[in-house]
Amino acid sequence: MTRTLLFTLAQGPFFLTHRLTLARAAREAGYTVVVAAPPGEHASAIEREGFRFVPIRLRRGLRNPLVDIAAILDLVGLYRRERPDIVHHLSLKPVVFGTIAARLARVPLIVNALTGLGLLYSDAAGASGLLRAPVTAALRLLSVSPRVWTLVQNADDRAALRDAGVGTEERTTLIRGSGVDIRRFAPQSEASGPPVAAMVSRLVGLKGVPDLVEAARLLKKRNVPIRVALVGSTDPENPTALTESEIRAWVREGVVEWWGQRSDIPQVWAEAAIAVQPSRGGEGVPKSLLEAAACARPLVTTDVPGCRELVADGVNGLVVPPINPTALADALERLARDPDLRRRLGREARATVETHHTDIAVAAATLDLYRRALAAEHSQSDL
Repeated sequence: MTRTLLFTLAQGPFFLTHRLTLARAAREAGYTVVVAAPPGEHASAIEREGFRFVPIRLRRGLRNPLVDIAAILDLVGLYRRERPDIVHHLSLKPVVFGTIAARLARVPLIVNALTGLGLLYSDAAGASGLLRAPVTAALRLLSVSPRVWTLVQNADDRAALRDAGVGTEERTTLIRGSGVDIRRFAPQSEASGPPVAAMVSRLVGLKGVPDLVEAARLLKKRNVPIRVALVGSTDPENPTALTESEIRAWVREGVVEWWGQRSDIPQVWAEAAIAVQPSRGGEGVPKSLLEAAACARPLVTTDVPGCRELVADGVNGLVVPPINPTALADALERLARDPDLRRRLGREARATVETHHTDIAVAAATLDLYRRALAAEHSQSDL
């Protein structure tokens, strides 16, 4: 019997970068795969992969309540038309809005992937922090149903949800990240010249971009032989977004380079010798660090959920406190001046990915979650 698996997300490109291998594996396992996301250029790429794309109005960020209610009602209609056996929600807003819709539409199985608790649990003083209590209450209420399974990417998030009473131990599964294609992302030699420390990320404050810029200033004052590059684009919908004018001012100051948005990420790691991700708040397991690790690049990151799930200090990278430019500069200087350390940590980073974080292993673990959850749902139906 063919089953239908429907992915719902608020960022269509995220499906292509983070869930494509899973969708392909699901199709090979006999599922019909449907992708629901806001319209955009990604739609044609998804359809070229052989998956049906359905445009929806659900988008990231806080919206007009009437617009959000309309988005939920759209999802109810979509779920009733498609009648999926499984709906897999990706990230916080689709999890909350999609679960409401899926329960109203009586979808048999709901898988909620919380890909890092991020800003909600990292900005208690701001507007996002004020949403923590109501959003946690909503997650707690929505996860009561035995049809709802929760998927997290790191042990810190699993503990936080357990302590908040969200879901149950039996219906919460830990799968470490979205995985990486270790054939496409392969070890490569460093480029000649001063080493480049690259940050591949959305350029937002939560990712620690201002901290890296300040660390770069310190490195410049110390005359450390290193270049610091930002690789990515601005994200106006994020509450901690940086402006293009801010980034260009840093470039004019001569402390960082801005390589813009790149799709050829293996080539980025051919040009850069060090991967840096100085996040201020929780991640899932950062895809950019996984890709860099697969290319045998040493990792420099902060001691926050998700990042510390991947990076062991002194083993496959260096871990520093968040929002600490001096410690970040010290770590980057240490690697810049010690090529043997870079090579050793890079080899261990590659080994970490090969052992725990391949996209094939992540897809297999997720399909196993589907099987277990469907079996439990059928058991409940037989009672």
